[in-house]
Amino acid sequence: MKILDKYIVKKILTTFFFVVLIIVAIIVVIDITEKMDKFSENNLSRIVVISYYLDFIPWIAGLIAPITVFIAIVYVTSRMAGQTEIIAILCSGVSFRRFLLPYFIASLLIAILSFLFNGWLIPQSNRSRLSFETQYFQRNHYFDTRNLHIQIEPNIYLYLASYNNQTNVGYQFTLEKFQDNELIEKLTADNIQWDSTKNKWTIQWWKVHQIQKMFNVKHDLDPRLFVRSGDKLDTALAISPKDFESENRKYDGMTIPELQEHINKLKFRGATGVEAYEVEKYIRFASPFTIFVLVFMGVIVSARKNRGGTGFQIALGFFLSFIFILFFMMSRTFAEAGSLSPFIAAWIPNVVFGTISLIMYKFVPR
Repeated sequence: MKILDKYIVKKILTTFFFVVLIIVAIIVVIDITEKMDKFSENNLSRIVVISYYLDFIPWIAGLIAPITVFIAIVYVTSRMAGQTEIIAILCSGVSFRRFLLPYFIASLLIAILSFLFNGWLIPQSNRSRLSFETQYFQRNHYFDTRNLHIQIEPNIYLYLASYNNQTNVGYQFTLEKFQDNELIEKLTADNIQWDSTKNKWTIQWWKVHQIQKMFNVKHDLDPRLFVRSGDKLDTALAISPKDFESENRKYDGMTIPELQEHINKLKFRGATGVEAYEVEKYIRFASPFTIFVLVFMGVIVSARKNRGGTGFQIALGFFLSFIFILFFMMSRTFAEAGSLSPFIAAWIPNVVFGTISLIMYKFVPR
């Protein structure tokens, strides 16, 4: 990089981290004010509260990274335009496209950092944050689904009339095994209970119906039924009490590989709510490109010198960032409701605002 490139990259990175620090500090102060009563109600010590916010801060910083990049770009570029630095650069023979190079170098560094943190590092700290919020801030979650019927393994289907996630007991349990689309075994029980010491399910008052098929010379099917029963039986199933926990923002605590694994599991079981996890996965891949789009738009918005100073350009930057957030939230809501493809919902803000930026690019004086 040339001296000019280093100068611009340094200004962008320092401003970006400063803006992140300021916005995160404001959010933390507001959050502490809102949760102060709950901290005192639960008699939480300062160490516990501090450890919670050590997990809370990275999550907020990663969440607002694209918008803070945009604000930083608008501030840096408008300041350079106000001090006629951009005019001097362009008059020296540097093309506007070449002028954009250090901006995209800084964007690349921030995008890589954001992708790694949001994809792998922040979800690990989010697990303790979500656990903390579930324990102290949220009401007890009650699993209220009735007549649950899911596939837990290939050709193995589980049925529960109801499940109490406070006692980890399921009622009217049925497990059916199929082979070649025909039922070969059916296990029924009055209830099943999770044994945390054995990490297994205890099935009480159970009965197994096994169907064995014999073939005679004429290939006529002769089914034979065998029945076994008992009081208690320990068994391992491809489900655990975690599958009955609250799904509210559970994806925040999952890395990208864990998200994909959970999506595959939900699709295999035929469960609902898989769209929320798919949207989150696609957003994590789209976010680095969002940074490039917002940086490009930020430069275009603020590259022109304004007689009224930089205030108008900064205000315009905040307005556009608000529109982007609103557009992003609407597309995500439609996707989670099943009205829009998760892939389209994650990428449509980039496409729309990228197109707007290209149109605006034609009118930038260069």
